[in-house]
Amino acid sequence: MIAKPVNVAFISQKLKGQFESLNSGKFEDQQLYKFIGRALDDIKKDPTCGIKIPKKLWPKEYIQSYGITNLWKYDLPNAWRLIYTLESDEVRIVGIVLEWFSHKDYEKKFNY
Repeated sequence: MIAKPVNVAFISQKLKGQFESLNSGKFEDQQLYKFIGRALDDIKKDPTCGIKIPKKLWPKEYIQSYGITNLWKYDLPNAWRLIYTLESDEVRIVGIVLEWFSHKDYEKKFNY
């Protein structure tokens, strides 16, 4: 059991806005909004619930833009992927959502 409280945030206000706008989009967008919402709840309960991505597979832009020290993938329904990183200090753990995308875009980004 994790003693520290876990929060979940988005890497930017822009990304948070994109997430919130899914809720008022077409049916598929609303479904994705629910899937991501469920993922955020799961990450709050267990920050390591995703699959840890080996460092050699990290896209360079994540390292350059965000200075990440770990990277996780959460498999969403319908082959969508949510990518997040964890940061912690003495007081809390924060799951930071970097992006989400379809499996095809995920494969492109991670060169599979």
